[in-house]
Amino acid sequence: MSKHEMNKKTVAKQSKAKKKAVLKLLTAIIIIAVVIGLGIHFAFNHVYNKRNEKTNLIINNSNVTNNLKADIYMENGIIYLSKGDVGNFFDSSIYYDEKYNQIITSSYDKLACLPIDKTQVEVNSAKTTIKAGVKMLEDKYYIPFSALEDVYNVKVKYTEETNIVTIDSLDRDYNIATATKNSNVKYKPSGFSKTVAKVKKGESYIIASREDYPVPEGWTRVRTENGVLGYVKTNSMGPINKIRDAIIENKKIEGPVSLVWDYYSEYVGAPNRTGTTIKGVNVVSPSFFYLERLGKGKVIDNIGEGGEQYIKWAKQNNYKVWPILSNNSYIDTTAEILRDYKLREKLVNQIVDYVTEYELDGINIDFEPMYEADKDNFSQFLVELRPRLNEIGAVLSVDVTAPDGGENWSLCYDRNTIAKVADYIIFMAYDQHGTSSNKSGTVAGYDWVETNIEKFLGQEEVEPDKLILGIPFYTRLWVERNGKISSRETVLMNSVDKALPSNVEKQWKDDVKQYYVEYKQSGATYKMWIEDEKSIEEKLNLIQQYGLAGASFWEKDMETNSVWNLISSKLGIE
Repeated sequence: MSKHEMNKKTVAKQSKAKKKAVLKLLTAIIIIAVVIGLGIHFAFNHVYNKRNEKTNLIINNSNVTNNLKADIYMENGIIYLSKGDVGNFFDSSIYYDEKYNQIITSSYDKLACLPIDKTQVEVNSAKTTIKAGVKMLEDKYYIPFSALEDVYNVKVKYTEETNIVTIDSLDRDYNIATATKNSNVKYKPSGFSKTVAKVKKGESYIIASREDYPVPEGWTRVRTENGVLGYVKTNSMGPINKIRDAIIENKKIEGPVSLVWDYYSEYVGAPNRTGTTIKGVNVVSPSFFYLERLGKGKVIDNIGEGGEQYIKWAKQNNYKVWPILSNNSYIDTTAEILRDYKLREKLVNQIVDYVTEYELDGINIDFEPMYEADKDNFSQFLVELRPRLNEIGAVLSVDVTAPDGGENWSLCYDRNTIAKVADYIIFMAYDQHGTSSNKSGTVAGYDWVETNIEKFLGQEEVEPDKLILGIPFYTRLWVERNGKISSRETVLMNSVDKALPSNVEKQWKDDVKQYYVEYKQSGATYKMWIEDEKSIEEKLNLIQQYGLAGASFWEKDMETNSVWNLISSKLGIE
C-alpha cells in the first residue's frame, strides 16, 4: 500500500471518529434539553402549595405583603396590623395621643378612640367593647384590625391552609363566578405558567380584575376561596355574578357653589329674610355659632327663634344652610382646644348635635387667627370632625387665608390636608391690604387673587373642584397726611358713590382690574380701589378659567342689588 493510500485511510478514520463525537455531543445536548424542559414544565405546572413562613396580606385583591412595615401578628383569633401599616393602607391620619395614651383612627364615617391595652373603646363618641385592645410589641403599636371591621368597613379573613389574610373593603364592588370544571389557577395568564392552586368544579372564584393588572383575552384574574391570587381560563368558569356594587360618593351639592355669608354678631339675632330671595345663590352661611372664650370647647349657640325662622326661610327657597362656626379671633382659646383630644371631641360632638337638631346641611369652619404651632392640630380637628359629619350627610367647608401671609394669619393652615379632608376649602381672597397695612392698596386686586389661586392649585396641590373663591363686597378709603396713612375706612360696595365726591374721576387699572380714584381734600390725599360689578365680574371669570368649585361672598347686605343678576349669569344659578 502506497504512502498516499495510507494517508487517505487515516483521514477517513479521523473524519468518521469526529462524526461520532459530534453525534454523541448532539445526543447529550438533546437529552439535557429534554431534562431541562421537563424540569421547567414541572416547575411551572406543579401545584405551588408550599406554606409561606410569612403571612401574606391581600388587600382588595392586591398582594401587599412586600410593602408591610411589620409582620402580621395573630393571637386568639384576632388579626393585628402595625400602626404603620394601618396608616399606610387605611388611615394616613392615625396617631398616638400621648396625653391620654390612646390611638385615634378614622374612616369615612367612623372615628375610633382606642386606649392602649383596653377593650372598651369609643366609636363616634359612643362607648363599645371590642374583642381585643391595642398592643405594644417590639416598640410598635399593633391595632386589633379584625376586631374593628365596622370601623374600617371591611371584611377580614385568615386562611390557615395558605397562611393568607384577606381584607376586602365593603364599599368596593364584589363579584364571583363558579368553576364549571376542575381547573388550575396559574401564576401568570399562560398555560406554561406554574399552577398556584387547583379548584374543583362547583367551587367559587372571587373576580380579582384590577386596572393595574391588565389581563389578556381569554383569561380572568381571580382569587380562590382560600385567598390565592392567579389566573384561570375564562371558559372554565360560569357567568360572573355581582354580589355588591361599588359605593360611589355623590357630591352633596350639584354644580358650582354660590355661598353668601350672612354675618351678625353673637349679641344680636338672625336677620329676618322672610319674603325675600337672593338670586344666584344656593348656599347661605349665617353666623350661628361662636367659640366661648376660655370655654374649654364650649360653643355659643346664637340660633334662637330668629335663627329657626332663618333656616325655615332658607329651606323654602332651596338654599343649603352651612352656618359659620367662628373662633371669634380667640387665638388662645382656639389653641387650648386644638391641643387636647378631649376638648376637640367635645367641640365635635356639639357641632354634630347642632347639625342634627336643626337639620342643617353643613358647617363652615372659620378659625382665624391661629398659632402656626397649631397647624397640624387644626388639621387633626378636621380629620376627627369629617367622619362624624359624613355619618349624618353634612358638608364640611373650611375658610382659609391666602398662602402668602404671616405666621398666625397664613402659615397656620395646611391647605393641602384641609382640602383633602373637607368637602370645600374657601379662599378668603380679600384684605390684600388690610386695616393693619402701612401701605394703601386694594383689598382684592385681580393679579393678587389670580396669583394666589395658582399657589393653591400649584404649591398647595389643592384640587380645583375643592376650591371656592371668596369675593369681597367692600373696599377701603385710604387717607394719607404728610405721607403717612391716617385712616383706612371700610366702605361697603353699596355705599361707594356716597363715600366719594360727585366729580371724582375714575381710572381703570388693568393689573388689578378695578377702578381707582385719588383726590385731595382738606390737606389730605384720598385713595380708593373700587369694588363694583365690573371688578367682581373679572374675579368670577377666574372660576371658569381655573375650573374652581364656585364662589362665596362677604357679606350679605354690603352688595348692590343688581350684582346678584351678574352672579346668577356667571355661575349659572337661578
